[in-house]
Amino acid sequence: MTHPPRANTRRAENAQEGVRPKVSNGGAMARQKQQPLEHRLLLTATFCLLAGGAVMVYSASSARTMLQGQGDGTAYLTKYVAYGAVGLLGMYLVSRLNLELIRRYTGVLLATAFALLLLVKVPGVGVRVNGAHRWLGFGPLQFQPSEIMKVALILYISAMVAQRPKMARNIRTLGPVLLVAIGAVGLIALQPDLGTDLVICATVGTMLIAAGLPMRQLGLAAGTGAGLIMLFAIFEPYRRARLTSFLDPWDHASGAGFQAVQGQIAIGSGGLFGHGLGASIQKIFYVPEAHTDFILAVIGEELGLAGILALLSLYGIIGYAGLRTARNAKGIYAKLLAGGLTSLILCQALLNVYAVLGLAPLTGVPLPFISSGSTSLIVMLGAMGLLLNVASNGGTASHLRVVSHAPDRDRGGRDGRTRGAGDRGRRRAAS
Repeated sequence: MTHPPRANTRRAENAQEGVRPKVSNGGAMARQKQQPLEHRLLLTATFCLLAGGAVMVYSASSARTMLQGQGDGTAYLTKYVAYGAVGLLGMYLVSRLNLELIRRYTGVLLATAFALLLLVKVPGVGVRVNGAHRWLGFGPLQFQPSEIMKVALILYISAMVAQRPKMARNIRTLGPVLLVAIGAVGLIALQPDLGTDLVICATVGTMLIAAGLPMRQLGLAAGTGAGLIMLFAIFEPYRRARLTSFLDPWDHASGAGFQAVQGQIAIGSGGLFGHGLGASIQKIFYVPEAHTDFILAVIGEELGLAGILALLSLYGIIGYAGLRTARNAKGIYAKLLAGGLTSLILCQALLNVYAVLGLAPLTGVPLPFISSGSTSLIVMLGAMGLLLNVASNGGTASHLRVVSHAPDRDRGGRDGRTRGAGDRGRRRAAS
């Protein structure tokens, strides 16, 4: 006479007693750690951009630095990797923070950003580079407070509109938001930094549209702002020269239009697939700021149209995943925060691309995650950490708790006893 295996007998007995079989914790933990599609897309696109940025920064800077006798050509690559590591650490930490904690300290961050913008103009404190006071610090350790202001404004607008959702339906009720935004734009314009102002205005406008502001009212405000920017540009000689050179750069090829013309020559000579990585000629002798503002020209010359399209496709992935994150987020605050951060990255990327292609005036805006710029790289990675935070938990701070059930207790009662009529009667009497 054969007997069934002991394991099968135990499972059968457990099934009769109403005991659930134990599930391996490994599979449950793997399912719990599975991030949404938006989170994975954002992380993948960011890492691809950082890898491409490291390669192109080295390619764009190594030849010129060696010819100038500034080492073995790895100085800018080392700087990019070091600041990128700091930015990745910040991205990880921010992505794990509670959004309510970030929201609580938004006012402190905004006040700090304003204080730093004021310190930029203080003699002996602000650092003057190429005629502009945009940096604080000393020696190689310098940063731009305007980069911090970008994220601070997004956090502030998201918190204000979430607190008073109806304020975004009319421009007259947007006084607190517009006053802070105009103050920040004004301080940045005094540095001067017109490119950052354009990025901030485009980002704020996008957020207000998402919050429900009618397009007609936003159009009137945008028209007024554009008029003020034109007056601001005309009254300054070098900005006026940039504007005229944008309209016809080839007529000013030896002066104000030199950088724009050389960038277009670099991209045009690259053709479809480029001359090969490291084979650019324009980056050595002709294109100024090849490793920062005009790194796209080096990409076009070495990797061709295919390289530029691959770069734009990565920004497109960020835009797609960021907008899906904003749509799926829970609450007005998380939705506006995700939309504002996505628009910040895309607006800055598009402004840089337009400037290099000759479709917009030169503004000195770096290409996000690609250009060599310490503050921009760290702040952009921090902004991506906030976006990943919203994408991973939908903008909520709730955490699921695992409730364990004793194997010898069923749903009907405690210690395996079934409920009888006496139990039900006592419960009714007690109630």
